[in-house]
Amino acid sequence: MDTKILTTLEYPKIIHRLSQHAATSLGKARAESLQPVTDLEAVKQILQATDEAYTADRLKGSAPFGGIVDITAPLHRARIGGTLNPEELLNIAATSRGGRRVRKHISILHEDNPIPMLQSIADQISEHKPLEDAIFECIDDQAEVMDSASTELASIRRELRNGESRIREKMEQMVRSSSVQKMLQDSIVTLRNDRYVIPVKQEYRSHFGGIVHDQSGSGATLFIEPEAIVAMNNKLRELKAGELREVEKILQKLTALASDYVEDLIFNLDLLGQIDFAFAKARLAHIMKATQPRMNDRGFLKLKKGRHPLIAADQVVPLDVELGNQYTAIIVTGPNTGGKTVSLKTIGLLSLMAMSGLFVPAEEGSQLCVFDAIYADIGDEQSIEQSLSTFSSHLKNIIRILGTMTSKSLVLLDELGAGTDPAEGSALAIAILEHVHAMDSRIVATTHYSELKAYAYNRKGVINASMEFDVATLSPTYRLLVGVPGRSNAFAIAERLGLPRSIIEHARGEVSEEDQRVENMIASLEENRLGAENERQTAEVLRREVETLRARHEAERERFEEQKEKLMLKAQEEAREAVAKARREAEQIIADLRKLAMEEGASVKEHKLIEARRKLDEASPAVQKAKRGASKATTKPAKIEVGDEVTVYSLNQKGTVAELHGSEATVQLGIMKMKVALDDLELIKSTAVSKVQQPKQAASLKRSRDESLKMELDLRGENLEEAILEVDRFLDEAFLSGLAQVAIIHGKGTGVLRAGIQQYLRRHSHVKSYRLGNYGEGGIGVTVAELK
Repeated sequence: MDTKILTTLEYPKIIHRLSQHAATSLGKARAESLQPVTDLEAVKQILQATDEAYTADRLKGSAPFGGIVDITAPLHRARIGGTLNPEELLNIAATSRGGRRVRKHISILHEDNPIPMLQSIADQISEHKPLEDAIFECIDDQAEVMDSASTELASIRRELRNGESRIREKMEQMVRSSSVQKMLQDSIVTLRNDRYVIPVKQEYRSHFGGIVHDQSGSGATLFIEPEAIVAMNNKLRELKAGELREVEKILQKLTALASDYVEDLIFNLDLLGQIDFAFAKARLAHIMKATQPRMNDRGFLKLKKGRHPLIAADQVVPLDVELGNQYTAIIVTGPNTGGKTVSLKTIGLLSLMAMSGLFVPAEEGSQLCVFDAIYADIGDEQSIEQSLSTFSSHLKNIIRILGTMTSKSLVLLDELGAGTDPAEGSALAIAILEHVHAMDSRIVATTHYSELKAYAYNRKGVINASMEFDVATLSPTYRLLVGVPGRSNAFAIAERLGLPRSIIEHARGEVSEEDQRVENMIASLEENRLGAENERQTAEVLRREVETLRARHEAERERFEEQKEKLMLKAQEEAREAVAKARREAEQIIADLRKLAMEEGASVKEHKLIEARRKLDEASPAVQKAKRGASKATTKPAKIEVGDEVTVYSLNQKGTVAELHGSEATVQLGIMKMKVALDDLELIKSTAVSKVQQPKQAASLKRSRDESLKMELDLRGENLEEAILEVDRFLDEAFLSGLAQVAIIHGKGTGVLRAGIQQYLRRHSHVKSYRLGNYGEGGIGVTVAELK
C-alpha cells in the first residue's frame, strides 16, 4: 500500500495508538510494522486472532507479559561464543519464565472459552526450566552473581569479608589513637583505588610510611595507605581478582548453557510478540468501542454508525453508508465545512483498519471489503518548489491513480475537478468518474459542481449524496445523506444574515429557471426525507417497545409454566407418597386379617381382598392428568343440590354437599367442611335420583362386617344408651381396620350426649386419647378419638 496514501488517510496515527497498548517491545515492533493485507483469508485469520484476544481480555484481562523483554541481541552473542553479563542472563531467564506463564494463561482461558488460534500459538512456546533454574540459582534480582553460585566463589568472598574487617579494625584503631588524630584531617577510613586509606594533613606526611593514593584539591590533605596495612590491602586485591575470575567462569558456564537454547528462545520471542500484538489490538478495540466487521472481496461496503477513530467520541457524527451493491459510485455534493472530507477519510481509514486485522468503531453487522489497493486524492497539495497549482497537484495524483487502479480498488477523490474553470472542471470530473465507473472500481467523490448531480441522477450504478445542513441554525450537522443531492443554501443563509430582500430576489432572478426547479426538487426531497426519517425513528422506538414487552411476556409465561409444572409434579409426588403409605398399611392389615382368619378358623374371601387392593391401586394419581377445562367442556354441568355426592376437582376428593350459597357450596369432606366454587364440583350421585330409586328407610345404626367402614359416626338425635352401643361397635370395627383416628358426631345440644360419650371413651381399651373437633372439624359438636 502506498505510504503517501496511508499518511493521507491518517493510518500512521492509528498505528501509533496501537503500539502504545503493546505490553512488550516485541508486540510494539509488530504494531509499528503493521500494514494492510490484501488477501481475504489472511484478513479473516488476523481478525480472528483479534477477536479471540478481545474475548480473553474481556473475561480474564490481558496475558501476564511481565518480565518479557527482547533478548535477541544477547542470544546472538551467546551463539557466537561471547560471554553474557548477569543482567543479560537474568533477562533470558525472566523471558523464558514469562513465556511459560503466558502459555499457561492461554491454556486456562481456552478450557473455559475456546480461543483456538491463540492456543495454537501458545502451544508452540517451548519451556526451558533447567536453564531458568540454573540462572536464578546463580544471579539474584539485582543482577548480581550470588555467593552460592559456586563453592570457590563463596570461599573467596568469605575471605574478602574477613580481610576487609581486619583492615578496617586495624585502621580504626589508628584513627582513634590520640597521637595520630592530630595528624588527620578527619578521623575516618575511606577508599581510594579500591584500597583503604586515611586523610592525613600535608605537614605530617613524613610521619607516615606507606603509599599516597590521592590528595585533596587544595593539596592540604593526602590520602595515605599506611605501611602497616599495605600487605593486607595487597592480599585483598588478590582476592578480588580471584573473585572476578570465578564470576567470569560462572558467567561463561551459564552463557554456554543458554547457547544450547538459542533457536528455541528466538522462536519463543516471535510467538510472544504475536500474542502481545493480538492483545494490543484487543485493548485498542475496547478503548475505541469497536466491533469486528464482516469481510468480503466482492467490493461491498456497508458501515452502520461508523465513527472516525481520531475524533473525540462526544464530537464525532456517525456515518451510515453502503457501496458496491446497487451502486458502485457515490457523488457527495454540498458546501464547504460540511464534513465531506471527514466522511471520505472515515470510509478509507476504516477499510484500512479492517484489512490490518483491527476492529472498527462501528455498530455490529458492518461489512467491509478487502481491496487490492485504496487510492486517495484528498487535500490541497500545492507545491511552490515544483511550481504546481492546486489543480495541477490534484490532476497529477489522479493520473497516477488511473494508471494503477483495478476493478478491485477503492478510489477516494476529494473536490474532483476543483481549481480550474467551472465548466471545464465539471466536464473533466464527469469524464474521470465515467472512466473509473467503467473500470468497475468502487469510488466515493466529493465536488461542488451542480452538473455532477445530474450525472449521478441519470447514470446507473451512481448515486447522489450530500452533507446535511440545518438552515435554521446556519450550521452543518455533518451527517451524510445518501440519495439526496446537496443544496447551496446560499440564499437562505444570506437572508438569515440580514441581506436586503430586494438583493436576494434580484439574485434569484439571475438563476436559470431550470436550476431553480432543481433546487426546489432537492428541497422537496429533503423535506420528504426528514419526514420519513422521523416516522422511521418513531416506528423503531415502537418496535423496540413491542419487542421488550413481548420478551417480558414470554419470560413471564415460561416462568408461570415452569412454576405450574413444578407444583403439579410436587402435588403428584405427595399424592403418590400418601397412596403408597396407605397401600403399605392396607397390605399389613390384609396380612393381619388372613392370619387372624387362619387362627380363628374364619373364612375371608380372597376375591374381596383383591378387589380392595385394586381400588387402592386406582387411587394412585397418574403422572399426567387431563386438563380440567377440557373435561368440563365436554360434560354438561348438572344442577347440584344439598345432599348430592360430588367430586372436588382441585382436591381430587369426594364429598357431600352440605349447604349452597349462590355460586359456592359447603362440602363435607370426611370430618372437614370446605367452601368450594360450584364450577369446581362434579356431580356423582344426586339425592333426587336416590329418592326415586330407593324409598327412604327408617334411620338405623346397625352395621355389618361387609359394609365399607367410614371414619365418622353420626349419633345426632340418638339417646345415650343406643349411642354407647353404636360407639362400642364402631370403635371395634375401626380398630380392626387399622384406623388411627375417628370422629364421633354428637351435636351441640344440651351436652348430655357429648359428656356421656367422652366418659365412655375415657375408659375404652381401644382409645388412646380424645379431643373436641377443631375449627373446620365441627367444633364442640364433634369428638375426635385417637386409637391405639
